[in-house]
Amino acid sequence: MKLIYDFSMRLFLVIVNLFKNSNPKIRLFVDGRKNVFETLSNFRTNNQSPVSWFHVASLGEYEQAKPVISQLKKQRPEIAIVVSFFSPSGYENAIKKKNENLDLIVYLPIDTKKNAEKFIDILKPEMAFFVKYDLWANYILEAKKKNVDLYLFSASMREDQVYFQPFGGFFRRILKSFTHIFTQNEKSIDLLHQIGIQDCSLTGDTRFDRVSKISESPKDFPDISEFVGEHKTIVIGSAWEQDMNILIPFINQSSGFRFIIAPHEIKGDHIDKWISEIEKKSTKYSEISEHKNAEVLFIDNVGMLSSLYRYAYIAYVGGGFGKGLHNILEPLAFGIPVIFGKVKKPKKFPEAKISMDYGASCSVADYDELHAIIGDLEDKDLYNQACSAANKLVRENLGSSVKIITQVLGVK
Repeated sequence: MKLIYDFSMRLFLVIVNLFKNSNPKIRLFVDGRKNVFETLSNFRTNNQSPVSWFHVASLGEYEQAKPVISQLKKQRPEIAIVVSFFSPSGYENAIKKKNENLDLIVYLPIDTKKNAEKFIDILKPEMAFFVKYDLWANYILEAKKKNVDLYLFSASMREDQVYFQPFGGFFRRILKSFTHIFTQNEKSIDLLHQIGIQDCSLTGDTRFDRVSKISESPKDFPDISEFVGEHKTIVIGSAWEQDMNILIPFINQSSGFRFIIAPHEIKGDHIDKWISEIEKKSTKYSEISEHKNAEVLFIDNVGMLSSLYRYAYIAYVGGGFGKGLHNILEPLAFGIPVIFGKVKKPKKFPEAKISMDYGASCSVADYDELHAIIGDLEDKDLYNQACSAANKLVRENLGSSVKIITQVLGVK
């Protein structure tokens, strides 16, 4: 299996290089990795501090890592923090926003044995953290070989993952290389025990720590405050076409609401398409000063969404109908009910079930269910119950980052 894995990595490297000019994201993926080893060498020449390396897949996992990084820096300020990204979308967003806890952000070179050896040899991390699921065999095995302490946190295991299949021996070896695995739920602990991994513990999802901090000091947007006014506002975050197929009919028939819509993708012509299908006066955030009487506002930039939920009466979070549900914990941290599309693979998004069990959120399969749920939330008592449930959910799940770093460092 190791031979097949290594061959697949080399094949992947050839393919992305062949097609790098066919897509801007692929070009970023390839070009961003060209000077990684030189960057690491320069960093290590100028920085002799012990290093902790965090690897994340993309922006969502980076958000999960932030509270753990913050706690580690708090306990050991002398440590240099290096974060590697697999995805261009995560990397490109991260480098635009300075984080005082980070010393270096890089792309992770493709997971070949040669790249892994070179990366670990240059960086010489004291410890390495992987977030949730983005586990690269050669890097993990090489770090283990070099006696680097390895940690996986916010892990959420499922029976259908390759680690738990009869043919998954090589991949189980990757999991068994970790010094300790911190999980989101008890089910993950049970699955890990079944394959002989005992160095694991339940610490929860670090995103609760992150979204709670964001909700405590959200950004203020005076022009959006003016747009919202005294109106009940539904904030639609990370909207996809499948979401808008049920949302646009609701927007058209609704009365009394304002709508703020943050599309998942702001490039392309879909915002203009949606505006043409909405019967209410609509505008883009970039043109908000020209359309003061608009009822529907499209956010045509990135970086605002997590703070926009402060203006919401109800939030709808997109992605459930498609590739995957986006972050429902961000709006829940503001103590409001959250609605999302019926998730195709609910086991991949345990926070969805947990929040529904608390009574803080619900999923909808179509327009009729969406219309009914928002109608039900017009009942003041039911709405207040959902808000209380959201606050309770976040409050009862805080502290994961402290638990992780306390155990990693042996801090009492």
